[in-house]
Amino acid sequence: MLYQAYELQRSWMNSVSSLASMSSEMLASPANPMSYWGIGGIAANALDVLAHATAHYGKPAFGITEVDVDGKTMSVIEATVLNRPFGDLKRFRLDGVDDKRPKLLIVAPMSGHYATLLRGTVKRMLQKYEVYITDWADAKTVPLHEGHFDLDTYIDYLTEFLEYIEQVEPGQRPHMLAVCQPSVPAFATTALLNQHKSPATPKTLTMMGGPIDTRESPTSVNDHAMNRPIEWFRTSVIARVPMQYRGAGRMVYPGFMQLNAFMSMNLQSHMMSHWEMFKHLTAGDDESAQATKSFYDEYRAVCDMTAEFYLQTVEEVFQKHSIPNGTFEHKGEIVDLTQITDTALLAIEGERDDISGLGQTKAALKLATGLSEDKKRYYMAEGAGHYGIFNGSRWRTKVAPVVEEFIEAHG
Repeated sequence: MLYQAYELQRSWMNSVSSLASMSSEMLASPANPMSYWGIGGIAANALDVLAHATAHYGKPAFGITEVDVDGKTMSVIEATVLNRPFGDLKRFRLDGVDDKRPKLLIVAPMSGHYATLLRGTVKRMLQKYEVYITDWADAKTVPLHEGHFDLDTYIDYLTEFLEYIEQVEPGQRPHMLAVCQPSVPAFATTALLNQHKSPATPKTLTMMGGPIDTRESPTSVNDHAMNRPIEWFRTSVIARVPMQYRGAGRMVYPGFMQLNAFMSMNLQSHMMSHWEMFKHLTAGDDESAQATKSFYDEYRAVCDMTAEFYLQTVEEVFQKHSIPNGTFEHKGEIVDLTQITDTALLAIEGERDDISGLGQTKAALKLATGLSEDKKRYYMAEGAGHYGIFNGSRWRTKVAPVVEEFIEAHG
């Protein structure tokens, strides 16, 4: 009944959003005498904020059509090069530029948001690399006959994607960058490929704000996962997809629950953002108001995760600490992190990250005991929160150059 209750609420909120939007347009219309009164404009702006806050958001488009490279505007070609039930492999390349540039696979989080949350990450890295990204599917759209998706499947997908990229130009090994949650499967995939001497073994792996060892500087997210048994999650946050979706009957961790959890963590901050949006609209600063709207358009666009992936992640990563304890398995095979000898590792953390605390990603460097120290690097982005390490001005000017320098040094 959880999902059905949400769908009922969503229908009602969509009606509220539509009514608020129409009322805002009527009040702001030059044909309406009230638009020339102070109270009319204020009411119109308030209703505009309400309409935006209650709207439902579907999957956004990447929309990257051009980037600036060395002061020159270059057109971007976007293509889906591999199509799989639970996620596609997308490629972004510059039109008219030699595609022998280094290949970079960006592993987007499967954590409730779409891969488009990394639009800024892709756009910045396109300046130097041919960029691929994992475009994970919304689990409620995947029919039951397509099977299940768990951490083992995640690693299989990454392996297949890396193999595809390497085969585009045999002998040119790709680089990999994992943002947040996928640092764990990306780290495990790297270990397995090293272990099996695969030609698709990445030259470098950059892990950004990832929960490699959540016992380091635990956050409220970590505490939430640790303070309840796995059965609590199974019975309290897992729901069955309703009949109106292609994935009807699939058990999922709904995206709307993930969004509610993250919004509640910083509720005051989100309320202040909408208050600032209202003030910008009232002051006629449409550009600043639109920037806030654009952020929330992306932030509130959420998707479902398969129940098996979510529950396994909670249990293995946050409760059993399988990666740092050396007990993590892929299809019955122990993932031996000491086998990483041919992939340089970069760990990046944000000083003010309230999702993956300081030291959680850095732990990966200690665990890769078979890798020489000259192939390891750590960088802490001063003043950066979780999203600041892969998006925004700090990412573009401070963090991205570190990644580029590291890839060039080990490429």
